[in-house]
Amino acid sequence: MRHSEEEEEEEEEALDDWFIDSLKTYTDLHVYELEQATRVLEWTSQTTVCVAGFSASKNQILELSLPLRLLAQQNKGLCAERDFKVVHGGFSDTPIHSFKHIPGTRCAVSSGGQSCSLLLWDLGGDDTDVIKRTGQIKVKCESSAGRDGEDGADGGDREDREVGAEWSRGRQMAAPPSQSSEPRILHGATTNDVQLTDINTGKQLYTIQEVITPVQCQSPSPVSTSSGDGAFVCGSVNGSVLEADSRSPAPPTCHPAPSVRSPAPTSSAPWSMDACGGLVVRSRASGQTVVSDLRRMDSCVAQALVSASDGKNRGSLNVSWSPALQHHIALSGVSGLVQIHNTSLWGAELQAAHAQFEHRGHVVSSPEDDVITTSHAWHPERPRTLLSAASDASVHVWDWNHQSESSE
Repeated sequence: MRHSEEEEEEEEEALDDWFIDSLKTYTDLHVYELEQATRVLEWTSQTTVCVAGFSASKNQILELSLPLRLLAQQNKGLCAERDFKVVHGGFSDTPIHSFKHIPGTRCAVSSGGQSCSLLLWDLGGDDTDVIKRTGQIKVKCESSAGRDGEDGADGGDREDREVGAEWSRGRQMAAPPSQSSEPRILHGATTNDVQLTDINTGKQLYTIQEVITPVQCQSPSPVSTSSGDGAFVCGSVNGSVLEADSRSPAPPTCHPAPSVRSPAPTSSAPWSMDACGGLVVRSRASGQTVVSDLRRMDSCVAQALVSASDGKNRGSLNVSWSPALQHHIALSGVSGLVQIHNTSLWGAELQAAHAQFEHRGHVVSSPEDDVITTSHAWHPERPRTLLSAASDASVHVWDWNHQSESSE
């Protein structure tokens, strides 16, 4: 009992120390507690974000507005409002593992569990605060073999209970911007199952026809090109990258995974990928992180060995480029931390790199011993503002002070 009391005192001291330190290291820091943990942090505007639960039972979908104090351009001390506000809300009877807002609309698409169907949602407007389901898109996919051909909720829920925290299952999605007026969704569960679908009609606009060895899909990403908006890349958990163009009959190009440079015990760790501005970043829990140029995927622009994991092999690594802070990436998902790295400081040879900034708020403030980050999202315009969520159902929005950055 005494040992427990000593541990509690140490935890309180650590929290106090971090809080005092945070006054210098953060420009803004706000905390919100959900009823359920979320792996969805989806921007619907510059000031609102959607969250959604992924449990086997009923799940909340909420659209939250950011704290007004965070958004204040000046005289923040005069703005007393520090809380998130629920703007719209609804419920889903199935787990939501992926949720994408369609740009320029009040519509969203969700995916969850092992279901091949995509669910459509109306996010509400000025006349209603209810988020409601408006339909579904039944998708023919390789991963549906042997399962119910309907929405797959029962099978998906049963599978979810079996896999526990293996959150990367389900169809991965991206909502590419379109020059046409027809909203579209890019989605896939494996690399031979990636499709582009018209949301209004459910019509399949593009699918990969090549017979290739299916690998679990990870983070499909539209790629901007000078000729239009049909190009995309799709990462896989084995580190390979599929590059395709929905406007072309040519087969997709498959770029192999980076050569393994990490210790053998963790060499089987899955890869996470993101693409932005012609650059692709691939990272894994073992720490190996590689930046490549889409025009020369056979070479390495920069790489580093980072320490994103705490060694407990939990969760699923997430890596993402900042849309507003050049060369910067965020890593989360395999510990309670969110790490920020500046890849412009890396070289072509593999060397250890320290995080430029670490958000430790979920670790020091959580009642859970093994809290883990479930998602993070960069603000689309504010360079150093991020949202992060954790397994204890906490959501943090924070803006770190650039003067607190460490040199790698």
